[in-house]
Amino acid sequence: MRSAAATPEGDLIRWVELPGQEPPRVYVHGLGATSPAYFTEVAVHPALAGRRSLLIDLLGHGISDRPTDFDYTLESHADALAQALTSAGVVGAELIAHSMGGSVAVVLAARHPHLVSRLVLVDANLDPIPSRPGSGGSSGIAAYSEQEFLAGGWAEVRDRVGPHWWSTMRLAGREALHRSAVHLARGTVPGMRELLLDLKIPRSYLLPEADGPLRGTGELIEAGVAVVPIPDCGHNIMLDNPEAFVRATAAALADGEQRPVAGDSGP
Repeated sequence: MRSAAATPEGDLIRWVELPGQEPPRVYVHGLGATSPAYFTEVAVHPALAGRRSLLIDLLGHGISDRPTDFDYTLESHADALAQALTSAGVVGAELIAHSMGGSVAVVLAARHPHLVSRLVLVDANLDPIPSRPGSGGSSGIAAYSEQEFLAGGWAEVRDRVGPHWWSTMRLAGREALHRSAVHLARGTVPGMRELLLDLKIPRSYLLPEADGPLRGTGELIEAGVAVVPIPDCGHNIMLDNPEAFVRATAAALADGEQRPVAGDSGP
């Protein structure tokens, strides 16, 4: 296990590191998850192995510290991640980032461009999410006030999400989980989609084929973002269909031209 201070107060981001060649790859998990649990199987697959790979946990999640005085905005997550990557000697990394981690990765690439050479976003959040009381994801968590969540809302979320997600969600600090969900639901200014469209690095977006066309696919393609549907999976693509995930990710990382697929679902 490796670690680096990510805040002025010395809060540590931790990661599991696989040795290999540069430039490095950085795997970033989603809300209530942890990168070693979600990405180890695919990171060691022969099609992706051989690179220095950091399976990193954002502040408040997994094996990283869980400070209660951190605001957990997407920008703060990105800046803390940047500090940890800089301490690790990472420059020009290829980021493979899932869900909320994809949102953080987009903000990281916009705010700290020297750290990121390529993005593979895995069903990442690109837009604000309406509050949905009673749901188990970020929109449901964000529907609570922080006081309500800490007083018992977290237990209601635990019962809704089920044992699979809760197995990693329980590792997150409760303040971290709630604040991260709130700020993910609110998004950024400019928004994550706008930031992604403006980036000049190679970018790919993987999504479950069953979800149908991604909103704004045509605009993403026009901006050079490859949009890649993955069959036989849900939101956790790397866990549900690791072989297809590996094939798509390896192709995205090897493709300098970024060949997007057709199909626009409108703005």
